[in-house]
Amino acid sequence: MIARDEDALACDFTETYHVLDFRALPARKAAQLACGLRPDARIMLRMAGLTVSVETLLLAMIADATRTTMWLNTTDAVDGKNQPKSIAAILAGRGEQEGTGFDTVEEFKAWRASMIGGDPNA
Repeated sequence: MIARDEDALACDFTETYHVLDFRALPARKAAQLACGLRPDARIMLRMAGLTVSVETLLLAMIADATRTTMWLNTTDAVDGKNQPKSIAAILAGRGEQEGTGFDTVEEFKAWRASMIGGDPNA
């Protein structure tokens, strides 16, 4: 945890245990307290590769589903334009991913062959 983000760990120890210098603790005690940090502590999120808590992501996913459902009932959805951007994807750091479409099977086969190599007619 120290190697990943020492500052986040120090903030969590200060906030949770009111310990200003976790390095002054015996190693076993510091490890025990580190394991006892809540799942949405800064260092726990960092270790999991998240930028926001799971609860926040779930709320964003609910908002995304609601917005998409509303959008599906508009004329824009029929034309496939102005689709709402995913809040959850932005919070997770993935941003909005553009999809790729193909007009013909041949275009798809050519793209697939360029990605994996080989004969596009296979």
